[in-house]
Amino acid sequence: MEGAETINWLVVNAGSSSLKVKVFGMPGEKLLLSATAERIGSGNATFRWRAAPSETPSAADGSESREKTHEADQINDHAAALQKIHQLLADDPEILLDQQHLHIAHRVVHGGTDFTTPCLITDSVLEKIKTWTPFAPLHNPVSLSCIAVASHLFPGADQYAVFDTAFHATLPEHAARYALPEALYREEKIRVYGFHGISHQYVSGEVRKQYGPDTRRIVSLHLGNGCSASAIRDGVSTDTSMGFSPLNGLVMGSRPGDLDPAIVLHLVHESGMDTKAVDHLLNRDSGLKGLCGQSDMRDIREAATAGDAAAQLAIAIYGYRIKKYIGAYSAVLNGLDALIFTGGVGEHDAALRSEVCMGLNRLGLLLDENKNALPSETIAEIQQDDAPVRILVVPTDEALEIVRQCSAIVSHL
Repeated sequence: MEGAETINWLVVNAGSSSLKVKVFGMPGEKLLLSATAERIGSGNATFRWRAAPSETPSAADGSESREKTHEADQINDHAAALQKIHQLLADDPEILLDQQHLHIAHRVVHGGTDFTTPCLITDSVLEKIKTWTPFAPLHNPVSLSCIAVASHLFPGADQYAVFDTAFHATLPEHAARYALPEALYREEKIRVYGFHGISHQYVSGEVRKQYGPDTRRIVSLHLGNGCSASAIRDGVSTDTSMGFSPLNGLVMGSRPGDLDPAIVLHLVHESGMDTKAVDHLLNRDSGLKGLCGQSDMRDIREAATAGDAAAQLAIAIYGYRIKKYIGAYSAVLNGLDALIFTGGVGEHDAALRSEVCMGLNRLGLLLDENKNALPSETIAEIQQDDAPVRILVVPTDEALEIVRQCSAIVSHL
């Protein structure tokens, strides 16, 4: 155990075209820096960062965070983005990292059945992560690249991995299996893996921490460009909407969610689409984008308000699918103690929360519209005072959850 000395944690969260990095001081969970590169490789990438208020003796009381956003079209890949963040850290004396007291933690999307807890990254771990790359071709290669670059930029730092699939490793077999021949499950590893696990684990953990045993049965809704639902009993995932891949379940920005597999066969055999075209259709051109031409809920909401029928239908389909999963998971859990909204859409779209909860009073979900309209940066209760089920807006923090999990490992070394 490393005692009370301060350990800095650099958390790397690599998306398919974005990179988010946060630096925490532990213990204490002090956020020192957050930096984000978006639209990587597009030719018009943006890079923004925000540093914690200065604590130098010359700093005035109440000094504000330092923040900057700028265009950075030279960010051609994730390696370049991480190098830019490394340069930022090297140039700023107030957040200069001592590599002897630095650990790096990576979010890795797919760990399959090999990784159900965080782990120290070794050569053998890297080899196992590579074997799961075909299951997450847009994400795992990016994580592997970031691990390699971080090893070069921070040679004195240990690196750890936390897996987005790990939280859902607790699914019982009857929830994890598809009704397919057993050989496909045993040999091809075709099963429900689930995703957004780090987010679901964080928000459900925060709720259980605040409300205790009154929230044993939780449905967590992570709603962003990617969307998923999770049925959680006593802090343990028992079912989740994303399945073998992140395509399944709720309607998403550009992914369709639940889909009759015969549609894919029809597109291949009758419409003449090849597998590459179908892959692009399902990952890039479906979901909200397929329904109304736009994938950002803010733009769709604006269009719907202006009378755009396609946008209105897209919102209706999006909300209806969420309702179906709330009902199904309420049955799986034999009742509900709390419903959580999180993610960019879940946290900020009050109209969507209202639409989703409308007509679910028989499940104990009674929304207070006045509470729902109030912005909040902490856990907010938005149910009516006498409602039997809590409806909660919970800001997610995947980076903090990653740090907490990895710190727990280090403290036992």
